[in-house]
Amino acid sequence: MSILARPGVAALAAKTMQGLTGLASRRSGGPGSSAAWQARFPEYPRDVSELTVPTSVAPAPVTVYAPPTGTATRPPVHINFHGGGYVMSMPEVDDALCRFLAVEAGVVVVNVKYVVAPQHPFPAPTTQAYDVVRWVAEHGAEHGWDGGRLTVGGQSAGGGLTAAAARQSLEQGGPALALQVLHYPPLDLATAAKAKKAAVAKPMLRPWMGEIFDTAYVPDPGERAHRLVSPAGAADTADLKGIAPALVITAEYDLLRNEAARYAERLGTVGALVEHHEVGGADHGYDTKDDERARATYALIARHIRQATAAAS
Repeated sequence: MSILARPGVAALAAKTMQGLTGLASRRSGGPGSSAAWQARFPEYPRDVSELTVPTSVAPAPVTVYAPPTGTATRPPVHINFHGGGYVMSMPEVDDALCRFLAVEAGVVVVNVKYVVAPQHPFPAPTTQAYDVVRWVAEHGAEHGWDGGRLTVGGQSAGGGLTAAAARQSLEQGGPALALQVLHYPPLDLATAAKAKKAAVAKPMLRPWMGEIFDTAYVPDPGERAHRLVSPAGAADTADLKGIAPALVITAEYDLLRNEAARYAERLGTVGALVEHHEVGGADHGYDTKDDERARATYALIARHIRQATAAAS
């Protein structure tokens, strides 16, 4: 067993990553700072407010992005879960995406700052994610959105939480989700990161990073086959008929590409796959650096959200 697969070592490494990420975010105007993320796509205005969602795990701070003036009185709402390996709390990275979707999809976007490991290992993030989804669905009248026209999406770990929220919605009878957007998600932690193969020799997400993330998030290897952790794993064979329709987006060179593609195929067998879109020549997290590809993918997501929420009206 690799030393990074030991829970104590992984937890220490994850906390070190958190510290380094925190330092970068506090550097005024520098790469990784909130100001730098907000400077992307300046043509999309930033009209936001802050809320705190009560959950059974811990209060979840959220940033609410308003659609343009003149949008429907009670527009649909999209919940976004950021990436970060279930370890790094970095909702500001998705600021450009949230602004883009608010304008192009005509929705309220709720960007969630969820709890992360190792301080809050599985199942805390999946439980909190579902609690947030239920709260958003139930409190639209108070905050000006239509909780009956609800979509959920996320990048990387946020895509994994999206899949978990959709699964819990299926199993617990709601709330109804018009669409789930799974953007380069990790969906098979039961398979060791070092056993996964990418289409390039040195993918952005390296196996050693996966070991840290997976171990910090789910310290017990026996739990990594859990349906809310590894819906693309071999152990999860439940019937998913009735689960929320899905847009699955993979990156050709991503270490996680194959598991997301398997899950897309699984969703397709029960009629829940709206589209599996592959971004050619791209790697994990490509949209945080490549504005051209990001715009194209975000436009695709916005179109699917608009179509799904229109159909739900």
